[in-house]
Amino acid sequence: MIAIIDYGVGNLFNVIKAFEYLGMKTVITKDPLEVVKASHVILPGVGAFDDAASCLRKTGMDQAVYDSVAAGIPLLGICLGMQLFFESSCEGGKEQGLSLFPGRLEHFEIELKVPHMGWNRLNLTKNCALFNNLPENPYAYFVHSYYLPVDKEITVATTDYGLPFTAVVQKGNIYGTQFHPEKSSIAGLKMLENFASLGGIYAN
Repeated sequence: MIAIIDYGVGNLFNVIKAFEYLGMKTVITKDPLEVVKASHVILPGVGAFDDAASCLRKTGMDQAVYDSVAAGIPLLGICLGMQLFFESSCEGGKEQGLSLFPGRLEHFEIELKVPHMGWNRLNLTKNCALFNNLPENPYAYFVHSYYLPVDKEITVATTDYGLPFTAVVQKGNIYGTQFHPEKSSIAGLKMLENFASLGGIYAN
């Protein structure tokens, strides 16, 4: 079962519909115990970094994320969910992220329109299971004002929007997409399908 974490700020509907389209079972949960029993875990997110980080801690979902990662369960962060994997963001700047990876989110200071909203090509820099059976440089749909500078250790795909930034991260059983795969047409659906096919200690 794929657990989608509900911590009060996630955009859940489109994620659920995408997996329904793929014929896969999901559960929306506010129960940390249900998260660590899942075969796969998704941390979605739309909104502000500080509010989201605070909600994760108040609901106990921060510990559920740590426990699922330690158990080897595949974890996918989407948009703000991916950003929460890092230490901090210049958005607000008061709350600490989950610190699964080092790094700080920066605000776009570019001549192009912000927020970055629309379709952009992914530049794949490393092999990653999310890209299995996809074109070499697929397009994905972005909506965000903050970005992660490229970290060669964990970045597996970048995108250019006034500057190059991290589009996909992966290390071990932790995966994150700055874009919304659930809104990224056939390529995005394939990424979600690839994620759901990943094995983990508790994968069914």
